[in-house]
Amino acid sequence: MSAEYERLKKCLSCIREKTDFVPKTAIVLGSGLGALADEIDIACEVDYHDIDGFPIPTVSGHKGRFIFGYIGKIPVVIMQGRVHYYEGYSMRDVVLPIRLMRMMGGKILFLTNAAGGVNPSFAAGDFMLIRDQISNFLPSPLIGENVCELGVRFPDMSEIYDKRLSSTVKDVAKELGIPLREGVYVQLSGPNYESPQEVKMCRLLGGDAVGMSTACEAIAAVHCGFKVCGISCITNLACGITDAPLSHKEVSESAARVAPLFKKLITESVIKTANLKG
Repeated sequence: MSAEYERLKKCLSCIREKTDFVPKTAIVLGSGLGALADEIDIACEVDYHDIDGFPIPTVSGHKGRFIFGYIGKIPVVIMQGRVHYYEGYSMRDVVLPIRLMRMMGGKILFLTNAAGGVNPSFAAGDFMLIRDQISNFLPSPLIGENVCELGVRFPDMSEIYDKRLSSTVKDVAKELGIPLREGVYVQLSGPNYESPQEVKMCRLLGGDAVGMSTACEAIAAVHCGFKVCGISCITNLACGITDAPLSHKEVSESAARVAPLFKKLITESVIKTANLKG
């Protein structure tokens, strides 16, 4: 048994001392989008501080707890707060919660984030369904000893974001009348925002949105067997696309403004995707 798997088992044991809840769908909430967790049918909560060896978020607005409960009749676990590579955590720490939710029983993973729009046709407040990603600017979360108990040494990444899930989310957005963009997400390390030239680089590489999370989590999720769906909330246009200076306050305020629409989109998408056959 690998050392990382032993660590994961200890974390799972801490959670099982508090709840035997088995989720079907796992959700990671991005900056400014955490309110969704407070509005579901909550069964129980587990604070990250109560889990031995669990990484704790240091960013304002990331509460740091698992919420277990139901969206409709679908059992879910929601991460209200995530950790980032820029906080000084190792990549293994950053993706530990993803692997842990898979070990809890999760099969479908919704990754959400607040992102900067690199595509000049995007506007603050847009939602973008992540079609694919670029993560080459960061170390892979799979570097080091492979956690064989979770997945293979060289996992295929030809379809990181599951096409059936994505198609269902697009149908939901259409039914609800919520405009939904689609594009490629680029993860950079942060915590500084990108320079105008870096934004140009991301665009030249095919990026539509840029942020500081998600892509590494998606890699770990595919490795351990999750079906993944990703949605970005475009909270601002990236540097160089607009002349306005960027701030975390602007990101949080933009996300909060569109939170009601986000809640509708995620709620219905969770219900519809969980009921997919196969």
